[in-house]
Amino acid sequence: MTSYSPLFDPEKDGPVYFRDLTHARDRARARLTEEGQANIHDRDEMIGAAYSLAHVLAGLLDALDAEEGRTP
Repeated sequence: MTSYSPLFDPEKDGPVYFRDLTHARDRARARLTEEGQANIHDRDEMIGAAYSLAHVLAGLLDALDAEEGRTP
């Protein structure tokens, strides 16, 4: 048992449903632009940015898997 909450737990959080690769890629680019403006000295902003980027990265990987006919 861990003494912390993980940022993203694929077992609990499951796949992110951006099944269309174009949509997933566009969403990832948009979030990267938005989260790139976060204040690196603000702990809460960094936690929020990390969570947001982990979520869209998981979605992008799920969309790539779907594109290749794999089940995430």
